[in-house]
Order: sequence, then structure tokens, then C-alpha cells
Amino acid sequence: MTKKTPEQIAGRREEIVNACEKLYGTMSFREITLKEIGNEVPFSRPTIYNYFKTKEEIFLALFAREYDRWNADLAAILNGRDALSAAELAAAVAGSLARREQLLKLLSMNNYDMEANSRVEMLTAFKSSYGESMRLIRALLGKFRPEMTGEDIDRFVYLFFPFMFGIYPYAAVTEKQKEAMREASVDFTYHTVYDLTYGCLIRLLGNA
Repeated sequence: MTKKTPEQIAGRREEIVNACEKLYGTMSFREITLKEIGNEVPFSRPTIYNYFKTKEEIFLALFAREYDRWNADLAAILNGRDALSAAELAAAVAGSLARREQLLKLLSMNNYDMEANSRVEMLTAFKSSYGESMRLIRALLGKFRPEMTGEDIDRFVYLFFPFMFGIYPYAAVTEKQKEAMREASVDFTYHTVYDLTYGCLIRLLGNA
């Protein structure tokens, strides 16, 4: 068998992740199987195992890619301006997350199971992308909020990143959930990803 080049390997991995992403647009994590993913790629299902050993590894690669896309947005904010007010910084970061709904959807899942069923090298690649997001947020705060101490920045990061796990369930409410809340007489105000994120950021920045 001809040995594949790094570019060919990366291309195959990308095809598999793209297939997973396509399915995730209309199906839940639980519904998606390796068989379903195999039906979406132009090669045999057993070939998938040359690149990913579990469904969770494929989702983890998709997750890492979403962080990479957000990282590109954060880097553009960091390098695009010399100065930003607290409100402008909050608006810029909130806008970047509003464009990354799939990242927020993945964050709302049970990441423990996903990570537990992935090999260390796959988990390390994911953590690298995740860690870059934290580094970029720290860099944004260091550049645009120079009055913040290292302790302030640590507190910001460890409040904002856990907050991100809960954005999607509050912003992407289904009609079925709305009906259930009406029946249960739950007083619920609907907000967008941008509104929720901006509100959190402006408070964190104001308390820095």
C-alpha cells in the first residue's frame, strides 16, 4: 500500500471531520455513529479507523477546529486595533462568539465522556487549541485593559471560560422547550448569544 503524505493524511482527516460537522447540523451527538459518518465520506468506513479510533475523537477534532476558528477571530481583534474601551472589547469578543455557535453547542455537551474516549495525542491536540484561546484572551486583556493585574486576569479567565459552557442552552431554546416552560409557568427571558456574552463581559471588565 502506498504511504500517504502528511498532506493526504490531513486531507482525509478533514473529510471525516467535515462529515461529522455536516451530520451535527441536523442530528444529536448520541444519534451520530461511525456508520453514519462513514456514509458521508468517499471511502470505506474501516478506513476511518486509520485516522480516528472512536466517534469521540472525531468530535474532539471538530471541537479543536472550532476553537481554532475562534482563535483566528480573537487574534484579529488583538492585532486590529491599538486601543479598545471596555465596552468595545466586550462587544468585539461577544461578536466573535456569536459567530461560533457550533463551538458553544459543543461546549454544552458532556466533555468528560468525549475526552475519556479519546487517545492522549488527540486530547493533547484539542487542549492546544483550547489553551490558545485562553492565551489570546489573556493577551487581549493585557493589551486593552493594562490596569488589570495578573490576579485580575486570572479571575476573569476562570469566570468567563466556565460561563461559556452555559451560553448555548440559554440562547438556543427549541419550540418544545418554550412550550414546556409556558406550561410550567417559568418566567424566562430569551437572549441571543451576543447579548448573554456581552452582559457577562461588561460586568467582568467593570469589576476588574
